[in-house]
Amino acid sequence: MDDLRHFIASRIRDEGPVTFARFMDWCLYHPAYGYYSSGAAKIGKEGDFYTAPCVHPLFGGMLARQLCQMGDLLSDNTFTILEIGGGRGFLCADIMAWIENHEPSLFERLEYFIVESSNVFCEEQQQRLADKRGRGKVRWLPTDALRNGNLSVTGCILSNELVDAFPVHRVVSQGGELKEIRVDEQDGSFIERWDPLTDSRLGEYLSDLGIGLAEGQKAEVNLRALAWLEEVERCLKRGFLMTIDYGGRSCELYNLRRQEGTLRCFYRHQLHDSPYENVGRQDITAHVDFTSLIRKGEEVGLLFTGLVPQYRFLMALGFLDEIAAATEKLPALEALQLRLSLKCLIEPELGMGEIFKVLIQHKGMKQPALRGLRELRDI
Repeated sequence: MDDLRHFIASRIRDEGPVTFARFMDWCLYHPAYGYYSSGAAKIGKEGDFYTAPCVHPLFGGMLARQLCQMGDLLSDNTFTILEIGGGRGFLCADIMAWIENHEPSLFERLEYFIVESSNVFCEEQQQRLADKRGRGKVRWLPTDALRNGNLSVTGCILSNELVDAFPVHRVVSQGGELKEIRVDEQDGSFIERWDPLTDSRLGEYLSDLGIGLAEGQKAEVNLRALAWLEEVERCLKRGFLMTIDYGGRSCELYNLRRQEGTLRCFYRHQLHDSPYENVGRQDITAHVDFTSLIRKGEEVGLLFTGLVPQYRFLMALGFLDEIAAATEKLPALEALQLRLSLKCLIEPELGMGEIFKVLIQHKGMKQPALRGLRELRDI
């Protein structure tokens, strides 16, 4: 942590104040000291935050059920799943186990690729997936695979809690003018400055959405997410993009109620809003603007399939029936504990059910009717 603080402070002293996006990039992805690069990132009970695959294999099983339908719709011989940001490898393991057990014919034509920027996570993934790796079913691609233009996917490109960790610019409305929040250093501490925009795209981003911030209101702009969509579109020959993350539509995220924006920090399962504490030892995220992902997708050729809360997606795929089957033969106490654990995946208020969304986009095919996007009344 001290090494990273010293590095950032030195760069600011040499070069002047930096954009928040650059500060956040150093905090999370600096090759030696960043939260995800250094091994500081811990996911699960003993770490800083949970992800859905850490809760139970059933989450991956439900995604696998949707992926199987996608595989049926794509009649090509090979069905490719490309997971970007594979975390600890649980999601890949659970998806592949479900498909092998329930849809062996699809498993035979399945190939699974992972792009992972963290060497620490990559090592854990390779250990966890050693069997599938040995059978040639899982492979790892270099981190520049999306950008080099040599990748061609027919299948589904998948991410779970990836886009929320892209470095974001922060802006604020001052005197009727949009200013950018930049990070400066003073007496060993990081402070914020409100300066003219460093990139005209920041103002264009909000104006294109019809968003006007109130005086003093802060907001995040995720330009990296738009660039990422362009990279994904170039790689996806035919099939789907499935983005699972927390956030909402722009009208929700830039609402007056969010006067301070949506930036969040996670440290040992404690949520707070100070990115200048625990530098390099905490996660920093911002809510995903799904409206911009949908609009940018349509612009580059990724057509809108559907956007639903996670609880609706899981329930439409038979989540409740799977819970009943999983707990049917368990002792009463164990069954209750499992139900309570799984409930957090669909609980709207306190769990992941409502704040997490599933966005699906498609390319090279007619508008598909996917099971996970059904209205609950149609189940």
